[in-house]
Amino acid sequence: MTTFTSSTIEIPDARRVPRHIAIIMDGNGRWARQRYLPRVAGHRRGLDAVRTIVRACIERGVGFLTLFAFSSENWRRPAEEVSFLMQLFVVALEQEVGKLHENGVRFKVIGELDRFDPELRRLVREAEALTAGNQQLTLTIAANYGGRWDILQAANRMLRDRPELASGFSERDLAPYLALNHAPEPDLFVRTGGEQRISNFVLWQLAYTELYFTDTLWPDFDAGALDRAIVSYQQRERRFGRTSEQLPADTGLALFRAGNTHPAD
Repeated sequence: MTTFTSSTIEIPDARRVPRHIAIIMDGNGRWARQRYLPRVAGHRRGLDAVRTIVRACIERGVGFLTLFAFSSENWRRPAEEVSFLMQLFVVALEQEVGKLHENGVRFKVIGELDRFDPELRRLVREAEALTAGNQQLTLTIAANYGGRWDILQAANRMLRDRPELASGFSERDLAPYLALNHAPEPDLFVRTGGEQRISNFVLWQLAYTELYFTDTLWPDFDAGALDRAIVSYQQRERRFGRTSEQLPADTGLALFRAGNTHPAD
């Protein structure tokens, strides 16, 4: 298993294009309501946006994309909407995984999957197995996922495997048990739809992630919107506890300040 740098232990490499982007895909229901459509129409259109952003990430050289599809708190939504989301997940797996594989995308799902139907769990396992060797982009879907659940399940699994750590353990001990252990920490977090919360999403991993909030509703979030998020990221100073004077002069951010603003350069 690849070991990734922890931003609170070591200073990660500064990258002009984010290596890992994590997105809360918010606003499907409001997009539908604005058009006098049922909420499920917004979720269906949101799947089109997923296709667009996966393709855009590949074209821009993003290595990891994590999408928050269904939180552990989303079970509180109306039963009909939850049922539709589960059906949409099945349809997406049946129709999209082959295309992802053809394009070199590795597919992963993180979350507490035991609550899902056996057929859905089977499709997830098969999709992960089929795409396991792909390296163009790792697409992770967070489903029935919560950041607090992730930290708790990681600690419980670690202590079952290594009971000697009950008296004390480190970040490095816990890290392999986190659900997102197959990816580096996100460089850029995006939330669409105008809300400015992280809503229990990858809490551990967002420690030093750059946060970007946009009013754009998820079904309208396209490649141009992604570029605007990346340009915003490129304007940040990623200090990781250091001062501005300590930053190396040849970082990607220095290139941005010199006037080169295209996110894919």
